[in-house]
Amino acid sequence: MSPDETITHLIGATALILTAAHGAGMLARKLGQPSIVGQLMAGIALGPSLLSQLPSSVGDTLFPAEIAPMLTALGQVSLVLFLYFVGYELDLGLLRGRSRSTLSIAVAGFVVPMVLGAGAAMLFAGTLHELGLPEDMSVRSVVFLAVSLSITAVPVLIVVVRENGLAGTVPGVVAVSSAGLIDVVGWSVLLGTLMDDDDGSGMALPVRLVLLAVLVAVMVWPARLLLRRLVRSTGVSSAARLSVLAAFAFTAAWATSALGLHVIFGALLAGVVTPREPDGTLSPDLVRSLDSIGSLLLPFFFVVSGRSVSIGSLDGTAIAVLLAVTVLAVFVKVVPGALAARMSGLDNRTSMTIGVLLSTRGLTELIALNAGHEAGLLSGPLYTVLVLMAIATTLLTQPLLVLVRRIRATDGTAGGHDADGAPDGAGRAVGVGHKPA
Repeated sequence: MSPDETITHLIGATALILTAAHGAGMLARKLGQPSIVGQLMAGIALGPSLLSQLPSSVGDTLFPAEIAPMLTALGQVSLVLFLYFVGYELDLGLLRGRSRSTLSIAVAGFVVPMVLGAGAAMLFAGTLHELGLPEDMSVRSVVFLAVSLSITAVPVLIVVVRENGLAGTVPGVVAVSSAGLIDVVGWSVLLGTLMDDDDGSGMALPVRLVLLAVLVAVMVWPARLLLRRLVRSTGVSSAARLSVLAAFAFTAAWATSALGLHVIFGALLAGVVTPREPDGTLSPDLVRSLDSIGSLLLPFFFVVSGRSVSIGSLDGTAIAVLLAVTVLAVFVKVVPGALAARMSGLDNRTSMTIGVLLSTRGLTELIALNAGHEAGLLSGPLYTVLVLMAIATTLLTQPLLVLVRRIRATDGTAGGHDADGAPDGAGRAVGVGHKPA
């Protein structure tokens, strides 16, 4: 295939991907679901799950092998931009002065899924072997499977909170704040699972750890101070500021990738250390353009991820595991989160609402699963099962919220204060209303 033909196929594939993904996203919103869920399903449909049911010539025509590296590159670009803003929205000020309820819910929403997830992985190791994991399943694989049950997707959660009128309310603020803390710890544990002695970078693990520590120190202090001056300088145009932010995100992503880690960690770290406004609020005017670009390109990541998902190849064992892991994934989030909220002094309805919100996984789960699959911690069938679990738990969030609303609280509704006596909505929910679906 000539270069001109390759470009022609890439442009045609781009038109198909964007049309299918954003069309499915609009349909999902009409059905009361976040648009990301529709885009995820469109990405999976454009993979083997649908194309394998059609003549082979159809898949070769739509996505010839020559454009696969280009689609992967676009997917990685979108991932860096998206996770940069996920990190930007994770206000680490949550770690200071938050209510006891937020901290206890975050601990319950992370530790319990980790423990039960690791226990289930070891208890049903034989079944996991049938899905392709080696018999000598490593500790890293067990920990990764546990992390996959512990993640809460903050961006999708923010959309769910906003669209259900919960922004600024006790359950909305506490759920988003707790999810932010869970993500900070979850990504840190995920980083540890992906740090392997034999990563192909040619560097020993201790050397990589030292270099990673140096990278973090440089980004937290001198790079952050320099970035603050650049983006707030009156002599720098808005376009130049956006270019600086994008370069900062991609440089950090390149650095972690060079250390044998995934680009996601550098992008997240860049977002976390990016300076905010003096009062701690986000600066939407500064980030809107890059945010839109990242959201526009995300369907490329969905399609690339969907190429490893093959629903038609699932056998009876895989379907049984899917049902079991979906039930477990909902249980280990809803029940511990609700109990922790109730023990913190919140009423029944508020507590159940928080538990249900913490079960939202969506895109953040898919990103983690994709990284684990690339690192060899997940087999193809198990990757498919966990991707479908992430979609199922996100789809269940809205129906469960409706169910909670219909349950009459036995002790009345929230009395306008949280467990620490703060008024409803006290404290800023991280990014609520900022990140689009």
